[in-house]
Amino acid sequence: MTAAGPGGVRLEGVVKRHGATTVLHGVDLAIAPGEFFVLLGPSGSGKTTTLRILAGLESVSEGRVLMDGVDVTTQQPGERDVAMVFQSYALYPHMTVAGNIGFPLKMVGTPRERIDEAVAAAAAKVGIGHLLARTPGQLSGGQQQRCALARAIVRQPRLFLLDEPLSNLDAKLRLETRLELHRLQRSLGVTTVYVTHDQEEAMTLADRFAVFIEGRIVQVGTPREVYATPQTVDVAGFIGTPPMNLLPARWDGDAVVIDGARLPVGRTGGPREVTLGVRPADLRIAERGLPAIVERVEDLGDSAIVSFVAADRLLKQKSDRLPDVREGDAVHLAFAPDAAQFFDPGSGARL
Repeated sequence: MTAAGPGGVRLEGVVKRHGATTVLHGVDLAIAPGEFFVLLGPSGSGKTTTLRILAGLESVSEGRVLMDGVDVTTQQPGERDVAMVFQSYALYPHMTVAGNIGFPLKMVGTPRERIDEAVAAAAAKVGIGHLLARTPGQLSGGQQQRCALARAIVRQPRLFLLDEPLSNLDAKLRLETRLELHRLQRSLGVTTVYVTHDQEEAMTLADRFAVFIEGRIVQVGTPREVYATPQTVDVAGFIGTPPMNLLPARWDGDAVVIDGARLPVGRTGGPREVTLGVRPADLRIAERGLPAIVERVEDLGDSAIVSFVAADRLLKQKSDRLPDVREGDAVHLAFAPDAAQFFDPGSGARL
């Protein structure tokens, strides 16, 4: 993470209403200069609205937006020195790739020679220097996406905003472009705010990310922090592939009781009702434990995901090898005592 330089961003108590509907409920957020920061959440959680507020494309109902300590809440998009890449790429079909990339510079009256130099440099950074004479219709999805990226970086903005930029690409290209995007951001050193609903993207790209649920930020942290210690049931059930197994239990001393089965845990508490959380990678088939029926076995080649029905819940186990079970088998499930995580069944907050 870059320690100094322009591009620090703060949101203070940002509320956004559309008529009677509140889309953002008092969002507070601080993004450091040079940081790759991801806004993560399911559809309709408020992350894209937050990005559009940063860009100046949406106004706020309450609160302030600050960039490098300056209040820009009422500034127009053109006054903010930000560049945005949309999900649809928003390229001009009648212009060449060079024309599209150079368009922001042309709009501010940059001399022709300077535009040509800047376009060539930006195109080279994203690997499309050989495509400058083509039109967007002659490009693949991945090449269109690079063209949109080059157009965003050509004027060297202090803030780079990306709205689900990889969602239109196939899985293999998405993986490749994700690596290139990370390399590009590091080489530019520009503060980047990236919106996605794909938590794998967030985990691999972000220095830190904010998890949005229903118009609120419920947790901010590094990928490792959020994965290891989710602060709410909603975060636990969203982060991870597959996400955390969650089931009702009674915490009683040094164990939890689920459907009559007593399973040891790493710390003493209770007696009280809890929501127990166990990561799929921590769940294992054992001689004793929670009775379960194998529902499905998914062989992914280098790993396997097994689904079980236990205590009227669907639970998942992730393993680096194919377990010796078949659909319909009766088994017992257990986990290492230290793998248990506890949440309040009422508030959903971490205990």
